[in-house]
Amino acid sequence: MTQNVAGPYAAMILAEFGAEVTKVEPPQGDATRSWGPPFWEGISPTYLALNRNKSKLTVDAKTPEGKKRLTDLARRADVFLTSSRPGAMAKLGLNYESLLKVNTHIIYGEITPFGDSGPRSSQPGYDPIIEALTGIMSVTGHQGSPPVRAGVSIVDLTAGLWLAFGVQVALRMRETTDSGHHVRVSLYEVGIALNAINIGSYWASGVSPRPWGSGVAMVAPYEAFPTKDGWLMIAAGNDELFKRLSWALGHHEWIEDARFRTNDARVQNRVLLTKFISEITSKRECAELERLLGELGVPVGRVQDIASALGDPQLSYSDIVQKASHPAIHDFKSIGLPLTIDGMRPPLRRPPP
Repeated sequence: MTQNVAGPYAAMILAEFGAEVTKVEPPQGDATRSWGPPFWEGISPTYLALNRNKSKLTVDAKTPEGKKRLTDLARRADVFLTSSRPGAMAKLGLNYESLLKVNTHIIYGEITPFGDSGPRSSQPGYDPIIEALTGIMSVTGHQGSPPVRAGVSIVDLTAGLWLAFGVQVALRMRETTDSGHHVRVSLYEVGIALNAINIGSYWASGVSPRPWGSGVAMVAPYEAFPTKDGWLMIAAGNDELFKRLSWALGHHEWIEDARFRTNDARVQNRVLLTKFISEITSKRECAELERLLGELGVPVGRVQDIASALGDPQLSYSDIVQKASHPAIHDFKSIGLPLTIDGMRPPLRRPPP
């Protein structure tokens, strides 16, 4: 009984691993069905991306008949997933305590915006709200620019991943406890957890971290540099890699320069080092630099848009793009889970309902 992004993603992960997942939607449908444009032959790409390998029921949970149907489903289910504000499911008689009475072995997975207590617990919460409140936006983008959210729904997707992980742990626990378990994930806590490194930096320095564009606060050079025909991400994350970068760019003297000899020094002199490197890279073509640095083992990659990323030869060596017949979309394809077990990726068994 989840909608939007986080909960459906958790359910989809479980479905990918072979669970029989029934997506219960209200009469008006999951909210993501209307998210667009663009639409893919009339269907929202957001909905399609989050609801593979599921079947569907339409149920009005606010009616006695709907409540009874959902209770009957929960009675024979291993897992019940929901995403709502605290108290909403209790009003429907579909909270953990209520369902435990009809199924003593149920695993109840719940996503809420802020948890079930605290001054914000009754507030609605979406990915960008959480990114704002937990400081993620404050370290994203460029200094002096307006706040920027991540280009993907990072909080929602990570929350879904944690819920799926928690449910699988609870299922293992049930084998020894012989009882049901209540798995809770809040978007707010996920946002805080994603910021753990920046929070640690604040505890260490007393200074709130700032945004560094494509870079990071504690390593240099570690950012995107301009070229004649695009941008190139260079990640010289240790002293040896910086030596190789210096040789490749024709400035071996940087290696013994006290301003750049160690990562500590490079971070403190980041602005000057970035200026020096940019002056060189901006006069050369992206492909040439990518080849040169790559041959020396310096981590490097051009900044690609989605079209370019899908055309990257590396993608053809992966089966993460999966196809299935779809009743409404010609040549339907979808992105699978980014893992394999014994060389096998979870398959696309059925398209989104």
